[in-house]
Amino acid sequence: MKKVGIREFRDHATQYLAADEVLAIERHGRTVGFYIPTGSSREESFALALQRLEDIVERTLVETGMSEEELSRLYDLGQPVPSRRHRKISGEVAQPVHAPGR
Repeated sequence: MKKVGIREFRDHATQYLAADEVLAIERHGRTVGFYIPTGSSREESFALALQRLEDIVERTLVETGMSEEELSRLYDLGQPVPSRRHRKISGEVAQPVHAPGR
């Protein structure tokens, strides 16, 4: 799967939309979405796109060690984006680490 920045995707959208490659769209190095092209037949393309999405989600869960709930929270637009300064410790989010004197 190819990774592209959100601006790259926007600037070359017509080329990416015409291709059949799955894309991970990133913003500041974090995946914010996926582009999964569909085939010619609506039903066939929907089934293939759904299967591809399922495969990508499963692979993401395995590679990151995240739960489905954690992954789904990342894509909940009603929630703030988690800070990189927070670490996950045994199911709880730890407070950010502050340097002395700050």
